[in-house]
Amino acid sequence: MAGNLIWFLLIGNVVDLLSVTDDLGRAGPANAASGMAVHDDCKLKFLELKAKRTYRSIVFKIEEKQKQVVVEHVGEPAETYEQFTEKLPADECRYAIFDFDFLTPEGVQKSRIFFIAWSPDTSRVRSKMIYASSKDRFKRELDGIQVELQATDPTEIGLDVIKSRAS
Repeated sequence: MAGNLIWFLLIGNVVDLLSVTDDLGRAGPANAASGMAVHDDCKLKFLELKAKRTYRSIVFKIEEKQKQVVVEHVGEPAETYEQFTEKLPADECRYAIFDFDFLTPEGVQKSRIFFIAWSPDTSRVRSKMIYASSKDRFKRELDGIQVELQATDPTEIGLDVIKSRAS
């Protein structure tokens, strides 16, 4: 796991350097987010989840050709955690938000907003690089994230992990 993190950091810096030129080789602004814009719908859906609890989850995808992060899926308020994790592809990277409800040991109902950086081992190296180098900027656009998880396989985002990180 630590080796993967070092790999992502090194590759992320290379991607940042490569993003200084566009597809035609023209110089452009270097961007710590590898040139990925965030579609307004991403921020809108997140605000609706956070403030109105309109959704239980949101899955985001980077559209490489459009160079932007877009909403791929929203989960209705009744969606379970298992239904949410089924929406994460086995071999492609994604960002995801899940609003997790739980009871404290004192019996108080609470919720935590989780940000999940999903980067399965079986996904393409280029995709892992782009998602890793774009993550921090994307997260800054979503004010109100309470817990962050980085996962490469389903065991790292199991319900037991979520419960342990919620309190």
